[in-house]
Amino acid sequence: MTGRARFASVVLDVDSTLSAIEGIDWLAARRGREVGARVAELTDRAMRGEIALDSVYGARLALVRPERGEIEALANAYVNGAAADAGTVVRALIDAGVRVVVVSGGVREAIVPFAASLGVRSTDVHAVSLRFAADGTYEGFDERSPLATATGKRDVVDALDLPAPALAVGDGSTDLAMRSAVAAFAAFTGFVQREPVVAAAEFVVPSFTSLQELVLA
Repeated sequence: MTGRARFASVVLDVDSTLSAIEGIDWLAARRGREVGARVAELTDRAMRGEIALDSVYGARLALVRPERGEIEALANAYVNGAAADAGTVVRALIDAGVRVVVVSGGVREAIVPFAASLGVRSTDVHAVSLRFAADGTYEGFDERSPLATATGKRDVVDALDLPAPALAVGDGSTDLAMRSAVAAFAAFTGFVQREPVVAAAEFVVPSFTSLQELVLA
């Protein structure tokens, strides 16, 4: 790693951080106004920390029941909604010797191709896998994944044993849960600003350009 990097590792959230898309909300919108509004409300309340993600994760998917083809479309939506300069900055961090990993409560099958478009290997992507029947219909999700819980990101980051010091970056309460597993937390406000998350963060980054300036200062 070069001597310029302030952090040896960076942990990135996906929804409303690397991309403007909230994956489950995007999928729910395809089920009509009522389902879309209900799922979006649950997502927002969980990200604000008003309700535990554990209590709504499976419920949201049960309402939506996404099909395999829709997950492929979601991957494209992530790419189209990518934060400005996200790919350029991620590659700059990696080129500087920084370990970059993606940790998300979103759907792994949609996030892996999106992360690849930014230069992140599939082995550095941690998200929740779905199960599909042979005809592509939804069968369920990996209920053992800690990422389907409110504090699971912390447990995943702990287990990764990343090069220190590590910086976690995200917009929601589930991202803030990583704080105890890293040296510092940066609230990303490029798409949404949640005041409790901002108040608890060591840094606030409104863009990926500002994240690069923070990490490679």
